[in-house]
Amino acid sequence: MSQLPDKTQLRHRMRTIRAEAAARDPDAAEKLADLFPMKLLDRYGPVVAGYVAINEEIDPKPLMERLMRAGAELCLPRIEDDGRMTWRLWTPGEPLERRPFGLSEPANDAPEAHPTLVLTPLLAFDGMGNRLGYGKGHYDTALTSLRSEGRAFACALAFAAQQIDSVPAEPHDQPLDWAVTPIGSVPLFMMRNMKALNAADGDGPDAA
Repeated sequence: MSQLPDKTQLRHRMRTIRAEAAARDPDAAEKLADLFPMKLLDRYGPVVAGYVAINEEIDPKPLMERLMRAGAELCLPRIEDDGRMTWRLWTPGEPLERRPFGLSEPANDAPEAHPTLVLTPLLAFDGMGNRLGYGKGHYDTALTSLRSEGRAFACALAFAAQQIDSVPAEPHDQPLDWAVTPIGSVPLFMMRNMKALNAADGDGPDAA
């Protein structure tokens, strides 16, 4: 059975769940910014990719401003005419262009950036770091490129209700390393490593 229908149905359900979470917590963006572990900037910065929130995505603006005050160099995604997603340097207050799909993006002449800490929006994620996006694959492709050239730490920003038991994953999907919600952090890469270690222990000669 193809996983595509499963993802399509899950996207519809998670849009509703996210909208309900956003309505219940209008101060979520500020709470998330206050709870964000600054050790992530120290370890994986200084170039941080944010995004401009659409629909009921949790707004990263308060967090991005906090990171900039702490020395981060900010950038935003831009979908190029050939379909690639790049990141362009940006400072809060600089104008953005209205682009396809209702997105606000940096101008074409903004310098290209290579972020090492990537803040990502999403519809859902699970404890292994599988991410449910919108089906275009822009973040997976861009993260694949970044990670082929060096490190790139992917941190989801989400409401707690967006964490679910399991997100259907495909071979090309790029895993998240961390998630931050208005009630705290989820260290996804640690949970993934623990599962791998437990699986390895289970394959040993004493395994029943």
